[in-house]
Amino acid sequence: MPTPSTFDPNSPEVKRAIRRLNSRFLMNIFFLTKLPSAAFMGLRVAACDHLQASISLPFSWRSKNPFQSIYFAAQCAAAEISTGLLAQIALQRPEKISMLVVKFEAEFLKKADSMATFTCSDGAAVIAAVEKAVASGEGQTVAMTSVGTMKNGEIVSKMIVTWSFKKKKI
Repeated sequence: MPTPSTFDPNSPEVKRAIRRLNSRFLMNIFFLTKLPSAAFMGLRVAACDHLQASISLPFSWRSKNPFQSIYFAAQCAAAEISTGLLAQIALQRPEKISMLVVKFEAEFLKKADSMATFTCSDGAAVIAAVEKAVASGEGQTVAMTSVGTMKNGEIVSKMIVTWSFKKKKI
């Protein structure tokens, strides 16, 4: 029998985290200080809540390759951040949890030659994994999918980022 969820999307901590993640100013500071390559490429949080996160990646000289498309590493960064934002929201709890990317899979479907938005809708799955990690004391993994689409709706890439979560021993 599954344990009841202790994650509350309406808690002040979760609401504060979502507000911070949606603040362009605060995320620019975060990117500049912690992920300068994301700041350089021009990544932006398009939208974020506890179930879904979207990151926009501009098509500019800072993110494109010599073949006039968005560089694969820039796409991977946007995809990883879209999954990581959901993980950060799921970690808004009193317990200390470690998180780590343990696997990354990428499929490039079309040349990305305009701005792309990477969206992950696996918030419920990451919340469940964190809950299970806390309840069991064992490490848990969750594979999260981020899909990159251009403004015209064409899918350019699909990334699967597998995160590991484990309750820290104090």
